[in-house]
This record gives sequence, C-alpha cells and structure tokens, in this order.
Amino acid sequence: MEQNNPSNDPIPESPAVKLIEQEEEVFQHVNNPVLGLKPIVKKYLTAPENVEQKGNKFFFRDTEATVEVTIVTDEIIRVRMAPHSVFLEEFSYAVPKLEVKVSVFHLHENENEYRISTSTVNCHISKKDFLVSFSDSQNHVTSADATPMHWEENVQFGGYYVFGTKVCHPEEAFYGLGDKPTDLNLRGKRFVNWNTDAYSFAWNQDPIYRSIPFYISLNEGIAHGIFFDNTFKAHFDFGSEDRNKTSFWADGGELQYYYIHGPNMMDVVKRYHLLTGTHPMPPLWALGYHQCRWSYYPESKVKKVANGFRENKIPCDGIYLDIDYMDGYRCFTWNRKYFPDPKKMIKELAADGFKTVVIIDPGIRVDDNYWVFKEGKEKRYFCRRCDDYFMEGHVWPGRCQFPDFTNPEVREWWGTLFDELVQLGVAGVWNDMNEPAVFGAGTFPDDVRHQYDGYRGSHRKAHNVYGMQMVRATYEGMRKLMKNKRPFTITRAGYSGVQRFTSVWTGDNVASWEHLRLGNVQCQRLSMSGIPFCGTDIGGFSGEPDGELFTRWIQMGTFSPFMRAHSAGDTKEREPWSFGEPYTAINRKFIELRYKLIPYLYSTFWEHHRYGFPILRPVVMQEQDEINNQARQDEFTYGDKILVCPVMEPGQTSRKVYLPKGNWFGYWDNELIEGGREVEVATPLETIPLFVKAGSVIPEYPVMQYVGEKEIEEVKLNVYYSEAPANSFFFEDYGETFAYEQDIYSEKKFVASGKPTSFTLQQSMEGLYTPRYENYHFNVVGLPFKPSKIIADGKEVTDFVFDAEKLILDFKFTKNFKQIEIA
Repeated sequence: MEQNNPSNDPIPESPAVKLIEQEEEVFQHVNNPVLGLKPIVKKYLTAPENVEQKGNKFFFRDTEATVEVTIVTDEIIRVRMAPHSVFLEEFSYAVPKLEVKVSVFHLHENENEYRISTSTVNCHISKKDFLVSFSDSQNHVTSADATPMHWEENVQFGGYYVFGTKVCHPEEAFYGLGDKPTDLNLRGKRFVNWNTDAYSFAWNQDPIYRSIPFYISLNEGIAHGIFFDNTFKAHFDFGSEDRNKTSFWADGGELQYYYIHGPNMMDVVKRYHLLTGTHPMPPLWALGYHQCRWSYYPESKVKKVANGFRENKIPCDGIYLDIDYMDGYRCFTWNRKYFPDPKKMIKELAADGFKTVVIIDPGIRVDDNYWVFKEGKEKRYFCRRCDDYFMEGHVWPGRCQFPDFTNPEVREWWGTLFDELVQLGVAGVWNDMNEPAVFGAGTFPDDVRHQYDGYRGSHRKAHNVYGMQMVRATYEGMRKLMKNKRPFTITRAGYSGVQRFTSVWTGDNVASWEHLRLGNVQCQRLSMSGIPFCGTDIGGFSGEPDGELFTRWIQMGTFSPFMRAHSAGDTKEREPWSFGEPYTAINRKFIELRYKLIPYLYSTFWEHHRYGFPILRPVVMQEQDEINNQARQDEFTYGDKILVCPVMEPGQTSRKVYLPKGNWFGYWDNELIEGGREVEVATPLETIPLFVKAGSVIPEYPVMQYVGEKEIEEVKLNVYYSEAPANSFFFEDYGETFAYEQDIYSEKKFVASGKPTSFTLQQSMEGLYTPRYENYHFNVVGLPFKPSKIIADGKEVTDFVFDAEKLILDFKFTKNFKQIEIA
C-alpha cells in the first residue's frame, strides 16, 4: 500500500510465489548477501473474532486484519481486506461512484458462520477459518474460497502483495479479461494484467495492451463474475497451477473485489456495467467504414485515397492521419510541407463526406521552443521520478516528457490543447502509445510518482490506468470544445471503465489467417468484458494479406462494432479496391451491407448504453446450459438478432455453423432452419454464414456513400415470421448531439407473433424525437400462409405484393402504427 512506503523507495515486483498451506506464515527467499533481502512475511486470515455493521457495510476482524463486506445491490457484493485493519480511502477510476441500490439485507449468525443475505445472494463468512463464499437464494454455492485471503508483507521495502483463491470446479469455464489473445474459454491458463505495447503479438502472448480485471465464471449452467478492482500488476490463474483452484493476486494495493451474481452471463455483464458505466452513444458516422494507414501523407495522397472511395462507390466515413501529419512528431502541430493548409483540406474532405481523425501520443518533445512542452514544463504537468527529476524517455519525437494524466488539472489542460484541431474541423482523436510505451525501456520506471486524483502513488499503481486517463482527458476536452456534438475517440490502452470515454482496437496485429481468427475471439471477449465499441486492424497491421484474406477480413469487420482497415507504412497499400476484381466488388457489397444495417447497429448501441447489453455475444451467452458451447468461439450474434460466422480458412467453400435453439432464417436466401444443431453452410468467397433470428425486426437504411449523404425518405423494416412472441428495438435520434440525454430520442419496441394463418406486429414508442420520414417499407419474410388481408390500426391496406415462391410480403404504412394484423 502506498501510504506504508513513506520513504518513496520503489517497491520491487513480487516474484511468482506458489500458494502454500494456510498454517505456513513465513518463508525465506534465497539469501542474497549483496541485496540483503529480508524475509517476506506471508499471512492468512484467521478466525474472525467479531463483526460490526455500519449501514450497508459489515466489518469482520481477526487478530490483525479486517475484511469489509459491502452490500451494493441485491446481486453485487464487494469484499475488501485490510491486512493491518487500515483501509485505503474510497477511490476507483473504474467505479466513479459506488451507488448503493439495495434497501433490505440481513445479518444472520449461527455457531458456524456469519451470513449476510439480500433477496438474491448470501455472503457466508466461516467462523472457523474466515473462508468467504457466496450462494443464491436456493442456497446453491456459486463461489467459495479455497484458502483464506492472505497477503505478503515485504519487510525490506514495505507494502503488500494481496491474494485471493477460489475453488475451481471440474467443469467450470471462465471468460473475460479484455483483449487476451487466446481461446475464448480461459480455463487452464494464467495471465498478467500489465498494459504492454505488443507489436505483432502472437497467439497466447501475454500481457498485451489492456488490463480488464473482470472475469465471468460459468459452472453447472450458473454464472457469476469477479471484478478485481486493483490497478497494480495483477495476475489470474484459472486452474493452471492447481486445477482445483482459481486465484487472483496483485503486486500492491488492496485485495478488493466485487462478486457479481448472474445466474445468466448476460446478467453478470449488465451488472458489471452498473459499476463501471456504459459507452455513450457514438456519433452515427463512427459506425461507418474507416480507412487508416501509417501514414497517409502528403495532402495529395489523402485526397487520392478519399477520391478512390467515391470513384469506386465504396462507402467510407473516416480518414485517419498518423504521426507523419505532425511537425517532427510533435503533438498538436502540423507539418506544413505535407499539409500546407489543413483547415482547407479538412473542409474539402468534409464536403465529400469524410470525417478527419488524427493521432495523438502522450510523449511531448523536450523543446523549449515547442509551445506544448513549454506550457507543461512551466505548470509542472509532466511526470517526475522519486528524486523529483522529470521522467524522460524516447519515443517518436525523440527525447520526451510525459503528462501525468492522473492529475485532474493536467487532464483539464490536455483537453484544452485540442482547441485548434477542433477549430480546423477534426472530428475524432486516436490515442496511441499510451500503455505508456517508451522505446528501449518498454514503459516508465516503477519510481515515477503520480498525483492519482489526490491519492498519490507510484507508477506501479498508475501504469494500468495511464492510457485510460489520457483518453478520458481527450474525450472530456473534445466534448467541451465541440459543444453539443459527440466526439469520437479511440485508444490502444485502457483499464476497466475505459468504455465511458472511448472505442478500442486490438492493436498491432498481423496479416495472417491466424490473426483473423484471433481478432474474432478478441472482439467477442472485449464485448463480454464491458468494452463494446471494438474492432481489429482489418487486413492486419504488419505483413501482406492476399486478396482473399483481406476480403474475408472485410466480411468479419462488417460485423465488428468498430470497422477500420489499418496497415503499416512498409506494406503495400490496402484499400478495399487494392486487390482488383472480384475482391473489390465483394468488399463493396459488404461495406454497403454495413451501411444498410447501421440503424440496427445503432439500436444495439442504445441497448448497450441504456441497458448494459454487450453488442457482440458469443454462442455460450445464448445457451450457457449447453456444455458444448463452452468451446465454441467462431459464431457470435451481432446484437441478439443476427448470427455471424466468419470464414477463417483459406479456400474454404463450406463450413459447419452452430445455430442456437429456435428458428433462424438464412440472410441471403431466407431459408428457414431449425436451430439447436450444427448445419453445413456453403461459403463461396462472396458470402459468409449469416442468419436472422425468427421474430426479429431489422431496420435498414438505403445505401449511402457516407452517413447523412441522403435524406432518409423511408425506413425498410425486415420482419421475420415467428409463432413465438419476439421483441425488437429500433432507436433513432439526431445522431451527433447529446440531446438523447434529455430524452430527445425515439425508442421503438416491436413485438412480433404469429399463428399458422395470421401474424401480428405491434409497436410502442418512447422519447421526444420525431424522424422526418413518414413511412415504413415492410418486408415480411417467411409467412407460412398466403395473406388475403392486412389491417393496420383498424384500416385495411390494399396495396401489397406477396411473393408466394419466396414467401415475402411487401407493403408500406405510416411509421407511427400501433398494430398490424396480417391474415
């Protein structure tokens, strides 16, 4: 703990230490006469001696330590351990405000245990050995300590390494932890959370860019989550060292974790978002296709790329400028040789429908003639080491110093630096190198001091949140400068809660089929881990894809929340038309599909923002009681209506796809297929397996070359027949302002249900926004009968067309309908 290190000496990282039996309290490291290492004292909790209640908090003490149990909601309970009964002050970058939303809970005591109960969950504290466990209202134990919580106290330097260990069941599966490049199920693996610049990372490489200390356990069809809110270097072992134990520990700070009850995986993710927040509604253009390269320069090259999209009639909304747009890689400057009039260029790009996104790094060039460095130096905003010298390191500009983004005053200042970029018309900011990355050294030394919003600490504590606080400063600054317009930001590094400020991509990947498969899993994992707006570098950042790989990647990227192609400067150019035919036509087809489905994707974002749903959902989230689904990681649903299975093998002309239970329609041919089984699907280059859940209502916009190119005159509603009642959402608003925060939006809920000879569609509406178009164009798919009559809000619709061969009914009616009956 930082307050127990008054000398400000650096605390060494804990060696990997094997968990030992409870009664062992002290062990001796190998003696080093030069370093003079002293014993590390290892202590476990002993039997609790008493309990004290203060509101929704319960304090359990043994002879030395105290454990605090906080009832947050009926389904969320926080556990904290203070080794010497002195807790750190309440503060978390991940949980900005701990809101207590429970009013009824009880403490029970018997000869064996203390039990704190809500209407849903019980927290048990064993009187014999201080083991903590959780059970549901049916007394089914869902999570239990395998050994008591413990800590290691380093006598030489001060501070604690804190440990928690849970029972790991034989069939238990684990999911989450953000962007880990490995199988979706984490069982049998061990991981480290330490944000790391991992260029061209490999399968099973760890750590990489982000630290998301949240995982979901699934055992016997029941899910719960553990959120270990500790920003120090943290470790997770999911039955790797001991198949009967799951452990999480950190090289400093508190043992503080949240138990998040399910029983459904979806419930766990939603409740995690209650703690850490959801993504704000993105600007609508950000859901379009983005094109990026290291680097597009000079200005003539940028315009050539932009013209290429319009000439090839391939939709695109975003063009990115990498570090070469700057003067000597100095942030917030322009290279006037390459970009003599950036305002004019950005205005011309905007006139053709392109938003400009620029990169910003944290390293600020040491140069007294550079205004950003001069301001930061005068105001003492740059990070310092324990001897009060500035932290310096080499990155792209050369010798640099780095702002302390954990200081709110520095964040406020950093946000103002975007003023000129905003005035020039820049619409988005790309935060890179913010792990933080330093050439040669890797990152900052441990002894760098951080203000940490008044809760001071070393870089050991601040490292994993540095990038998150940088993009927070960017987002908050841009939001102020852009007035009521939504800024777009993207970051490479982050910590839990980063979704409140930004989108992410999976980092510097490789142009290979393995990385195509890996990107598919990473985006699903990020979405399960609370980071919905995610994507990959389409085509791979390093290396050279052929036309087939790039096209298959475009197809998968069409169904990523964030869709951007990006490549390194030493590779061949990689625009959607770069590989010639037939690839150009297929890439155009899928990017156009992306734009048609933007209202559906935007609606799934609203479901995330308002209700906490993930956008990408692995099959195991659809059917968590099916043991075989624990290993499925190719298929996922986009929202909950569209199932996608990318093609991830070269030359593959067919593949097996698992469809969850229920009825599904093939997107390309409208064929009705019963789910709950695997089906063989043809996969010629021009398609991928794509299915729509029966009962779904999928809104569709006309194809545009960029968002907002045309006035929407009507919205197409693709309605898929189902006998079982099914719900769908359709969300609309202005698409670029924050008016939705004042209820100026339109949330429409559809309920579709059918019978063998009839079909009913109902609509209810909420919100104060009224779209300009007047009508829906209905495309009803899969009717099992020939309709003879359509009654809409009591009026007969006589102008309709029914295709008896394709079983498709086509008609139009006002967007404000309440009920349509087809018979």
